[in-house]
Amino acid sequence: MERELPIYKMSINEDDNDESTVSFVALVDHPAIERNWIAFNKQFKFKTDNERRIITGPLMIADLPIYRQSKEMGEFYVVFDKSEIEKIVQKFFRQHNTSNVNMMHDANKQVGGVYMFESFIVDTARGIKAPEGFTGITEGSWIGSYKVDNDEVWTSVINGTFQGFSVEGIFDMVMEKKTVEDEIIQVIDEIAKL
Repeated sequence: MERELPIYKMSINEDDNDESTVSFVALVDHPAIERNWIAFNKQFKFKTDNERRIITGPLMIADLPIYRQSKEMGEFYVVFDKSEIEKIVQKFFRQHNTSNVNMMHDANKQVGGVYMFESFIVDTARGIKAPEGFTGITEGSWIGSYKVDNDEVWTSVINGTFQGFSVEGIFDMVMEKKTVEDEIIQVIDEIAKL
């Protein structure tokens, strides 16, 4: 029997003085949007244009539960909905973070010569669809393209070391769904009060 894990909705405060934001995009071997929810689905890896040295792919997938684990919280999922993704993207650009790139979420491995030059949120009502090859990308998902002028990074892209993007930031978390265990404990607590 598979147990349910809590699901947390992630959000940011739109105030530029608040610390919640996406400050970096990491080049990673396995994007978090693939792990433990979709069995290593190639459609979420970035696509490369070798001639122009461009990488394109999803940065955030709307409403996709992403597995997380920590010592403090145990196992859980996080979800970004389309309205929060829009706020995140706007704050990301407002704070001029388009050149903030690192490797594998390592603050000591920030790279120059890699910058976002194209970004959009999938919004079919506005005629903005996911690019060819990214079927199944949900409404409100964030897709971006980076130009890679850095030779070392480009070598890591073409040899398969880096296969996707992973956003890095500080978020607020609100529990959307409790675990079955939490619901049982809550019922027991309510009965004990009678």
